[in-house]
Amino acid sequence: MKLVIQRVKEAKVEVENKIVGQIQNGFMVLLGVNKNDTKQNADYLVKKLCNLRVFSDENGKMNLDIKKTNGKLLIVSQFTLYANCNEGNRPSFTEAAGPELANTLYEYFCEECSKNDIQVEKGIFGANMKVELVNDGPVTIIMEK
Repeated sequence: MKLVIQRVKEAKVEVENKIVGQIQNGFMVLLGVNKNDTKQNADYLVKKLCNLRVFSDENGKMNLDIKKTNGKLLIVSQFTLYANCNEGNRPSFTEAAGPELANTLYEYFCEECSKNDIQVEKGIFGANMKVELVNDGPVTIIMEK
């Protein structure tokens, strides 16, 4: 499982010109599921994400987690995080999970994040989505398990 985490001032995701998820202050997370991923991979990354200390404290140091800042999560599934571009010019997606496993683990990941008292907004799995964000910092972190 791979996460691309961006600290944001605001972010939203639209499907067919309708906003389906929107946050102010928090993390916009792109989530890719590998064909070998399990709930244990998700549990590990949920814990890391929900405790990631990259928000500024009173001294301007990146020392606070999302819960201490009342931040929110916008989580968007993105199988293209597992694109392999090593050969040729057309990416291979053979490492990405199929839709059934990917959607199951995506929904599980979102549910587990919300159990940490963090508001979770989502995209729509498998939809053609438009994502907009205002990066804060910018701070962008990649996590993988």
